[in-house]
Amino acid sequence: MNEGPQASAIASKAPEMSGEDSRDFDYQDFFENGAVALHLVNADGVILHANRAELDLLGYPAEDYVGRHVAEFYPDRAVIDDILERLARGERIARYPARLRAHDGSIKHVEITSSGHLRDGNLINTRCFTVDVTDLERTRTELRQQDNTYHQILDGLPVAIYTTDRHGTITYYNRAAAELAGREPELRKDKWCVTFKLFTPDGKELPHDECPMAIALKENRPVRNQEAIAQRPDGSFFPFLPYPTPIQDEDGNLIGAVNMLLDLTDRHRAEETSQHLSAIVESTFDAIVSKDLNAVIKSWNHGAERLFGYTADEAIGRPVTMLIPDDHQDEEPRILDRIRRGERVETYETIRQRKDGSLVPVSLTVSPVRNASGQIIGASKIARDITSARENEHRIRLLMREVNHRVKNQYAVIISMIRETNKRAETLTEFERQLRERIMALSRSHDLLVSEDWKGATVFELLLAQAKPFGNEERISMSGPSVVLSPNAVQYLGIAFHELATNSAKYGVLSGDEGQISVRWNITGSGASKLFHMTWDETDGPQVQTIGQGGFGTVVLKRVAPAAVGGKGDLEHGSHGITWSLRAPLAEVEASVAHEA
Repeated sequence: MNEGPQASAIASKAPEMSGEDSRDFDYQDFFENGAVALHLVNADGVILHANRAELDLLGYPAEDYVGRHVAEFYPDRAVIDDILERLARGERIARYPARLRAHDGSIKHVEITSSGHLRDGNLINTRCFTVDVTDLERTRTELRQQDNTYHQILDGLPVAIYTTDRHGTITYYNRAAAELAGREPELRKDKWCVTFKLFTPDGKELPHDECPMAIALKENRPVRNQEAIAQRPDGSFFPFLPYPTPIQDEDGNLIGAVNMLLDLTDRHRAEETSQHLSAIVESTFDAIVSKDLNAVIKSWNHGAERLFGYTADEAIGRPVTMLIPDDHQDEEPRILDRIRRGERVETYETIRQRKDGSLVPVSLTVSPVRNASGQIIGASKIARDITSARENEHRIRLLMREVNHRVKNQYAVIISMIRETNKRAETLTEFERQLRERIMALSRSHDLLVSEDWKGATVFELLLAQAKPFGNEERISMSGPSVVLSPNAVQYLGIAFHELATNSAKYGVLSGDEGQISVRWNITGSGASKLFHMTWDETDGPQVQTIGQGGFGTVVLKRVAPAAVGGKGDLEHGSHGITWSLRAPLAEVEASVAHEA
């Protein structure tokens, strides 16, 4: 093969070189005759030099390779662009996988190791070693094909098989395994087992990290003759015999495991399977009853004894219709018809009858029961007592009626707000603002009531909630005994406090830095004659103009709020503040629970 112009140049100068020149010649000789393919590329991506190994690798004569842009030999343009960009940034490329187009048109798989020669931060040229990994890639492809063939073979087998890595994480499972388990395991996530839940033959739940596969991996030995029972996500069970076997490399190191699951359903007689499942069935509080296609009871768990009052001896062998009230007897024929067709009767609510004759509301689910050959031989019923659920529904309905009543009351309050605000607002903007503020005040009162299950709120909580949005609430002092206001009082006194705070924020103490608001309340009298007294008193505030008569606030403070609690209200104004007083029967103001206490 033509050695190329660079080789000729080196050869012609060789006799004259000594010292450093001879070392340069050694480097040139290494470059030209090294066994590893090597080339130099300038900052523009043009090939400056290529050694004999590089030319031999791709089969190009030097004149067809040197001087051309390196991207011409990369079928994947994005790859070479990425390489050149990274080298220009000063990065070093190590074993970068790429493909090169040979002179004969074939594609070579290579790994690129390259670094750039930079001067003052600018790329001068790059040195690139090219390692041919075509044979390695071909081997990898063959291994992938073999692995694919291996998986196709396993997928075609009727027995459940799956594999894990040495940590127990599932790496593969065949279709038979997924069908047996009744689920699709998550590769690289699920561990130890493809099944949903596991139980020992005596019915105890078996954690996945204690299953035979986990033991085989932890102890690096095959595990044999350890039967187990698995539960599918649909609730069905199947007994099986696992064959977990560790997989080791040529040095005997553990690298994973393979497990085969042998379904034992067809091997076991019905009574043996029933014994294996009995512990699971008996552990539930739900009533689980099986019957044949003639509606005769065949099994009866403790949950059924607790729910219906019959012992197993009293129930087994008798017709299941003994649990059905006379006015529901038509249910059973319809259920059996569906079971014979192989249908599952999804959960529905009905009434059943206990041994003592009392009726109990239940939630029923009915599923077909098949024998080993798949024939339907009966049905399994799961009954759950829903008495508590019904009671909760009743309480919810009562609560909804109460909410409906309260909402209607609020509609009346809001309509009154709209009407009175509309009468006195001079512009639409003013109407919208005032109405929004008053509804928000009502909302704050509601928040207090909701947080206390609508039992009421204290005077302190209500006043603080209504005054806080206006700021300067530290200028308000409160004193009085602990009084929990009734929901009705909370709503109307909340509106009154809002109107007082609004007026104060505009014209009174809350509008500036002077003055004080004193809110005092007390209780006088005894027995049914107890009276609730409250006073809002502003002192030392800004000069107050005469309060307009008939405004919404005045109407609320003098008429609406007092009338709502069966009392009377007075509103007075002085030169530096206003005073509002309320007098009402304590029974109308205080929450009934607190009052009774």
